[in-house]
Amino acid sequence: MTQWTKVALLDDIPRLGARVVHGRQGNIAVFRTAEDQVFAVEDKCPHKGGPLSQGIVFGDKVACPLHGWTIGLGDGCADAPDEGCARTVPVKLENGVVFMEL
Repeated sequence: MTQWTKVALLDDIPRLGARVVHGRQGNIAVFRTAEDQVFAVEDKCPHKGGPLSQGIVFGDKVACPLHGWTIGLGDGCADAPDEGCARTVPVKLENGVVFMEL
């Protein structure tokens, strides 16, 4: 059974930015795009562990602040030729409230 937990109001997450949610399985970066889509990705680049939450968001991707790897927010995977994926977490937006699946 899916359990959804409220993690933020949409307005608490800056456009083209992220908010970090601290959990038992590590930190999760909840991203907001320019179109108000939300995504949740482990706050750890698959390359060298850089904090994705501090990266630059463009479209539905984020550039890692350490080495510029581009990570897809939907699947957590690096754009080729780079390889590797960060874990994603299901997230949804309802009436301006962001929920994450536990």
